[in-house]
Amino acid sequence: MKYINELHEGENIIEHYLCKSRQTMKSRNGKNYLSLKLQDKTGMVDAKVWDLNNDIQSFQENDFIKVDAFVTTFNNELQLNVKRIRRSREGEYDPADFVPSTDKNIDEMYDQLMGYIKTMKNPYLKKLLEEIFLRHPVISKEFKYHSAAKAMHHSFRGGLVEHTLSVTQLCDFLAPRYNYVNRDILVASAMLHDVGKVLELSDFPTNDYTDDGQLLGHLILGSELIRDAAAKIDGFPKRLESLMKHCMLSHHGEYEYGSPKLPSTPEAFLLHCADNLDAKTKMIEEALAADSTQGHWAGYNRMLQRNLSRSDFE
Repeated sequence: MKYINELHEGENIIEHYLCKSRQTMKSRNGKNYLSLKLQDKTGMVDAKVWDLNNDIQSFQENDFIKVDAFVTTFNNELQLNVKRIRRSREGEYDPADFVPSTDKNIDEMYDQLMGYIKTMKNPYLKKLLEEIFLRHPVISKEFKYHSAAKAMHHSFRGGLVEHTLSVTQLCDFLAPRYNYVNRDILVASAMLHDVGKVLELSDFPTNDYTDDGQLLGHLILGSELIRDAAAKIDGFPKRLESLMKHCMLSHHGEYEYGSPKLPSTPEAFLLHCADNLDAKTKMIEEALAADSTQGHWAGYNRMLQRNLSRSDFE
């Protein structure tokens, strides 16, 4: 199989990919064309079908398709100019080739993350984490292998545990460095901050928003998980529940980024900073890994709104 990360400008390919998105667009001269996002386990590539003829057979989003295409470059990113498409037939492809996955050991990361539960000195927070991670019928089964996003960062199998562990480690590092920080609240909030994504996003290969994901989002879904779990724990302090839900609801940091509240406690602010640090740095890492241009500069990144450069030197 010719994986997306092995594509080079100027070559012609005939290969199977997962169609992640399909849009019918109009060119400047008013002619219809298809804009596609194609995926395999190594990444995603933009594809265009300029000529809608009989060689472009019927297919839908989330279908496995066989394409005949020419590899070009547009805005410093590889793009496929597709000439022929048909649905892939059963037996022609291995579904595992189309599920992007972390390059780290998922079981080891999950065990590390769950190990933080034992470090909780606050008995209520320890029980809260156990209730959500170990006893919730969905979270306990799906968290380990879930993605952390549809497309922004860590959008691969095991991405959620990779991102959550990194944010938790950062918060555990930051906790003793500032006054007025409750370490257990900060670390427990870090472990839980994106747990709602298990309910917000469907499993692979679709990895798309569920109805609750569209209508509520993972901040609200995560807050509800905290509320429901706390209700099962006898004597759980109401203010502690509110402090935990505040960290959940404010961790995007700004109203324009989806937070209904701004961080108002030291723990909420540090959680936002750690989450933002890991997410943005991962976006840079993924952009540099996907870049195939020569030289230091990797071009303009629309998500981060800046030109990116490697730091290598001679």
